[in-house]
Amino acid sequence: MLHIELPRALEEYFAYAETEPTRKGRRFSITLPFYCGDRLDRLQWWYHVSPSQEEMYDGKGLAILRTRATERFVRHIEQWLANTHQRLHGDDAIPRITSVPKSATVAAKLTVVSTETALHAARVVNG
Repeated sequence: MLHIELPRALEEYFAYAETEPTRKGRRFSITLPFYCGDRLDRLQWWYHVSPSQEEMYDGKGLAILRTRATERFVRHIEQWLANTHQRLHGDDAIPRITSVPKSATVAAKLTVVSTETALHAARVVNG
């Protein structure tokens, strides 16, 4: 069972923002708004970029670090959805989070177990 069922890439639902810079650098946030029932909620990912990091990669450090933070946020969301047995779905501008049906969770676990068993059997046969 997929935990993310959206018509566009997950990153297209993100909102990016910057807070006031400090002496130690700049702080940024990435926000994913979502509906949980009728309530609007959000997940946020914060990251900091120091002046030296900003100058890295021939002055493209800010863009590269934003890309890395976005990738880490996506992995975090995927893992969170899997751990909480929820799915992110919908065709609207703001997606919805709902619980994964128990039957889908059981089917996914059976698939993992059967795949692991097949891999183990292949290792035993192939030595």
